[in-house]
Amino acid sequence: MNRENKRKQYEKGYYKNHSCDETFTCKVCGRLVTPNNAGTKHRNHCPNCLSSLHRDIEPGDRASDCGGIMQPIAVWVRQNGEWAIIHRCRRCGALSSNRIAADDNPIKLMSIALKPLCSPPFPVERIEELTALMGGDGEIK
Repeated sequence: MNRENKRKQYEKGYYKNHSCDETFTCKVCGRLVTPNNAGTKHRNHCPNCLSSLHRDIEPGDRASDCGGIMQPIAVWVRQNGEWAIIHRCRRCGALSSNRIAADDNPIKLMSIALKPLCSPPFPVERIEELTALMGGDGEIK
């Protein structure tokens, strides 16, 4: 790659219109991440631990100076049924949403999705009592 093309790939917004086919080593789990088998041309998180780096302010702009580790904290389902990961930066607290990739760890995705159900904000033992207080009969059928 000549010098001019190398500079061009880092211009603002370059990754919005061009594939990001770079191989990288995950800063969290140390796994070598390749864009192959991702099902997308924009691999930006580790398929093993689902972490990434805070590089963008807007998707693909590479304008963030933070560089912190983006930790997966939640998943959500888009209108078209596609899953996405919510990341929070450990350094600055910024939130971002990233589409899942075909080779993402399904166990890790499910564990993130089920986490709120495993830690409800009320004692599960009192569910019948709480239901009765809301006007229900408190019976689980």
